[in-house]
Amino acid sequence: MARIVVVGAGVGGLATAARLAATGHEVTVFEQAGTVGGKLGRYVHDTPAGAFHFDTGPSLLTLPEVFHDLFEATGAKLDEYLDLTPLDPIVRHVFPGGGPTLDSCADPAEFAGRVGAAFGDQAAGDWQRLWRRAARVWDASHRDILRRPVDSPLDLAALAWRLGDLAAIAPGRTLRGLGRRHLADPRLRMLLDRYATYTGADPRRAPAALVAVPYAELAFGGWYLRGGLGTLADALLTRCLDLGVVVQTGTTVTRIDAAGGRVHGVRLAGVAAPVPADVVVANVDALTLYRDLLPSPRRLAGLTDRSLAGFVLLLGVAGETGLAHHNVFFPRDYDAEFDAVFGHPGRGVRARPASDPTVFVTVADDPAVRPAGHEAWFVLVNAPRHGTATGAVDWRRPGLADAYADRVLDVLAERGVDVRDRLVFREVRTPADLDAATGAPGGAIYGTAGGLLRPANRGPAAGLWLVGGSGHPGGGLPMVTLSAQIVADAIGPDWG
Repeated sequence: MARIVVVGAGVGGLATAARLAATGHEVTVFEQAGTVGGKLGRYVHDTPAGAFHFDTGPSLLTLPEVFHDLFEATGAKLDEYLDLTPLDPIVRHVFPGGGPTLDSCADPAEFAGRVGAAFGDQAAGDWQRLWRRAARVWDASHRDILRRPVDSPLDLAALAWRLGDLAAIAPGRTLRGLGRRHLADPRLRMLLDRYATYTGADPRRAPAALVAVPYAELAFGGWYLRGGLGTLADALLTRCLDLGVVVQTGTTVTRIDAAGGRVHGVRLAGVAAPVPADVVVANVDALTLYRDLLPSPRRLAGLTDRSLAGFVLLLGVAGETGLAHHNVFFPRDYDAEFDAVFGHPGRGVRARPASDPTVFVTVADDPAVRPAGHEAWFVLVNAPRHGTATGAVDWRRPGLADAYADRVLDVLAERGVDVRDRLVFREVRTPADLDAATGAPGGAIYGTAGGLLRPANRGPAAGLWLVGGSGHPGGGLPMVTLSAQIVADAIGPDWG
């Protein structure tokens, strides 16, 4: 049995703690916030009509088998804790210029039929050819990458890739390039490009291997948790407590002690004595870990800060609008949005809020999250991270957040969804707010690493591990949960 400290009670930290406690380790979790869940945040707004409940982080659960595996590994059943509801459509896509919308679903043949009905037989054939390629990429990724440590690019190179896998993965090609090669219809290209943002990346630079992301969503389905996705954090906390994990919120870890190349414990704000540990699992952003908790210039130099943040509106809307659970309203010029959000630091072109952005609207059809006759809207826009560098925006600048909130509502109205005269209230959340609430540097949603290859789970000191969206295998609830499995399996029941 080892003494294990987990830094951060996000999904990755709680999942790791539960797995390790189930194998007999003594586990303590320290979380700087007052609640658990990390980016899986929640907010309640009370009004005379009743309470509106919001998920302020993820709003869609994919790869449900990952969560079934997690709960079974800790001696429980997922269905005992959570009410999973399949979504159809998973996402409703609304394209510029009017014309048909496209509802995605988890039945490949049905979705191809919907593509054909909306955009024609050629588009359906193009999508089916891309789908077959995406299946090969997914199979290779799931088999060789997503459930095992990847400590360096050399680990990827050393894998016994099948020739067909390499052809499908297309090393050196971008997701944008893959779309242009396979999809003639610009609307399908736009749909594919969007999945790069699932990793915080620009599709013009993101690797083609990210075609596995839409495959995972559309092959295995998208799910909602009744009561909101924040109930996942509640369930994980319950599992941890039942297994004897000590969870301390409102407790900030300021440093990891690792003299002599081995972890010895952590130091807490306001506490003189260190907390001893044989193993430390860091559920924090890699930038925070290697800049602040255990300074490591070599590992810090390998991180990128070109990762998406998000600008969010929480809206109480009177009446019913008939929107799907997830809706994406695309802009006229997708490239202009990415140019704005990422900027061009090398050319001295500053990032800025996009004037005509893609707008994501989530409206849960769940009486538990809104008063009768109302809707609770979570509105998300891709945004530059918070900061003062060329590739960032100072979201604390007076008046900026409210002015941009007005602009987002105007954009929705231009695209046929005008709720400006039906608002019961609106709350604005900027990347600066996410940074302050969760410690995500600059408010980066998927971690500052971005892209496909993330920092290794194994840290530079013996006994140090990294979990969460900033590390391997990446961001998003299933990937974060898989990172917990990778780390827990590597530590094993007999550490030390």
